[in-house]
Amino acid sequence: MNIAHVFSFAKNGDGFLLDGEPFQIRSGEMHPARIPVEYWRHRIRMAKAMGMNSIAVYVMWNYYEPSEGAFDFHTGNRDIEAFIRLCQIEGMWVLFRPGPYVCAEWDLGGIPSYLLRYPDIQLRTDSASDSRYMSAVARYIDELVPRVKPLMAIHGGPILMIQIENEFGSYASNAAYLEEIRQLWIRGGIEGPFYTEDGLVQVEQNRSYVVDGAIALSNGNAAQIEAARKMFPAVPIMAGEVYPGWLTHWGDTALQGTAVDLSATLDELMRKNFSFNLYVIHGGTSFGFYAGANVDADTGEYQPDITSYDYSAPISEQGVATAKYMKYREIISRYLATPLPDVPDPVATLAIDSRSLVPQRFASIWDNLPSSLPAGQTVDPQPFEMYGQMSGFVVYRKRLEHYRGGVLDIGDVHDYACVFIGGEYVGGASRARMPRDRAQSLNIMHRSPLALPSSGSNEAAVLDLLVEGMGRVNYGHTMIDRKGLVDPVTLRDESGVTEVLTGWEVFLLPMNASFIEDLCPVCTDPDRAGLFFRAVLSLDTVGDVYLDMSQWTKGVVWVNEHNLGRYWNIGPQTRLYCPAPWLKPGDNTITVFDLHQMEAKPIDLVSTLT
Repeated sequence: MNIAHVFSFAKNGDGFLLDGEPFQIRSGEMHPARIPVEYWRHRIRMAKAMGMNSIAVYVMWNYYEPSEGAFDFHTGNRDIEAFIRLCQIEGMWVLFRPGPYVCAEWDLGGIPSYLLRYPDIQLRTDSASDSRYMSAVARYIDELVPRVKPLMAIHGGPILMIQIENEFGSYASNAAYLEEIRQLWIRGGIEGPFYTEDGLVQVEQNRSYVVDGAIALSNGNAAQIEAARKMFPAVPIMAGEVYPGWLTHWGDTALQGTAVDLSATLDELMRKNFSFNLYVIHGGTSFGFYAGANVDADTGEYQPDITSYDYSAPISEQGVATAKYMKYREIISRYLATPLPDVPDPVATLAIDSRSLVPQRFASIWDNLPSSLPAGQTVDPQPFEMYGQMSGFVVYRKRLEHYRGGVLDIGDVHDYACVFIGGEYVGGASRARMPRDRAQSLNIMHRSPLALPSSGSNEAAVLDLLVEGMGRVNYGHTMIDRKGLVDPVTLRDESGVTEVLTGWEVFLLPMNASFIEDLCPVCTDPDRAGLFFRAVLSLDTVGDVYLDMSQWTKGVVWVNEHNLGRYWNIGPQTRLYCPAPWLKPGDNTITVFDLHQMEAKPIDLVSTLT
């Protein structure tokens, strides 16, 4: 039987108490959604061996409610209750961070994309401003409450505190919204303790805290804790996100955060007995289509995140103790009365012996289009969300009755489009800026129209737009980031007459596991881009492995129907992580969908991200 514990705040706001005694929170953040369930225990033990006594857990709402009202807390790595119980079994406390908004470099910051079907939706606001959003939030929290309540420390569980929203002061000032979320938990019988997370300046300016709640500081350190204590003397302050690395976007020159050294910061936090959370101690992987994006505040450029969430964290993407890990472990151990447990052995990697795979052409997307949507839905092309699709690809098709060439303008496409005339690839558009040589080689435009090849025949031709939705923006005021065609499509002919193109066929391609499993192995036109390739990897034993996609262009990889995520030759990531539990002894099916490649290239099997 688990023993009930009382986690509380010192009366003078001086710190945290556990059963009435001073308690330093030493937390490492990791996300169950980014870690195969088979590795949860290993990663928790790794955090404990570095000196942590707690795990901070983001819950990505859209991972558990991908479509309205359909919750899944059971399949794969979605059993959040099991993860929290595993933390307790391993002697770790938990900081619970359920949002509803989490940021986390995760698609739409964890908010479900189905909300974007409302043209005038407002996110992250109270019910007086948008009842549709807060009604969905209430449904989400009502689903969490019976799962979370037995896991609170007061009921014998490991959860010390629940965070209300996330970094809201960086978004707006709306105390009513934060209080409405807090009351949803209270209504369910969970009365706290609660806390909020924000930058020091933001929490001071926008008062983004809650009644009787602790305050956690983003990018926090000892000096910021001391400054915040003077501003808010009645509640405890902790460094809620201490960054050991940083996020990386597609097109960055290198993986970010490698030069960060927290040694001095950690030493001071430990010396002054301040509570802290390392964001992240282990990042894992944004498998599938869940990696998010940013918009540069200065340039307005869209910046999609890479698939790996290694983050240059102390525990690497594949669970290895890095040099940072060993350095930080030594610093923390100096201040502890008892020795730390041994560092767990790393997970075995595949015995590779410089092995490569050469996939074979398997199928064409053009031979695997589903039925088009009813004509009434497609007079004007709409974003994915208006058709009920969360992620993947969509083909927008328009028959041009008298095609002679011209200039095609598809507006601010979200986020990457390949354009075909009569089955011939003629160029495309990328919302994200690409290196000039890569863009020119594929005739990819960035925020400019595409010149189409001339035709003297004046005959009918079919225009196909194969559009990929990449990560939705997860931070800032541009989060309402619908995917696909978001502007009218126009064609200016050679005489200068511009026509708005209406009356489309639309084919939804979510590229989920069932779609990949049911692919028809037909390729009637092998010279038309949009091909699937397949390889078989035969194994005697399994282990972790990376697939090196550096000889490919842009696409997605599945292993035994598990989506490893996106690759893109603009880098800096060129390798995709495949965890051992997704492999099996015997034959394993590797499926590649590449937007541009028409000839297969080798895929090297390697043991590390870099």
